[in-house]
Amino acid sequence: MIRTYFNQRAAIWDETVAEKDQTRLGLMAKRLPISPYSTILDVGTGTGVFIPFLLSKVGRNGRIVALDLAEEMLRQARNKGFQGKIYYLNADVMAIPLSNEIFDSVVCYSSFPHFQDKLKALIEINRITRPGGSLFICHTSSRADINRIHNGIPEVISD
Repeated sequence: MIRTYFNQRAAIWDETVAEKDQTRLGLMAKRLPISPYSTILDVGTGTGVFIPFLLSKVGRNGRIVALDLAEEMLRQARNKGFQGKIYYLNADVMAIPLSNEIFDSVVCYSSFPHFQDKLKALIEINRITRPGGSLFICHTSSRADINRIHNGIPEVISD
């Protein structure tokens, strides 16, 4: 159901829902202690709104894996033609088809509320994160604002 919801909205996501304040996104990214040359997993990358900011953190030699459950969201991200070492992965955060301990950091920008089994997702994220790695769960809106938005959408009301 959640996959269908995001697939159906992918083509209009950036115009209707995505954060449009680049300053807020930039300030949020600036606060993330991500090193150049890092390997990052961007969980719930959606249309790739946050990818340019992650690219600015990891530099030319860093790598980003953009993971999303909704293949249409990934298609929108891929079509933006970001320059850098970006790999797109259509998968569920609760069953990431990758090896153990390969990411320096995992970023969940505006995606964590939508994980259907949060504990299982966290266990899986821990599995693929290197020892000493970091998990960043971040939003540009407050919890109250996010809950207000979700309460008006039947498909994500419980998120």
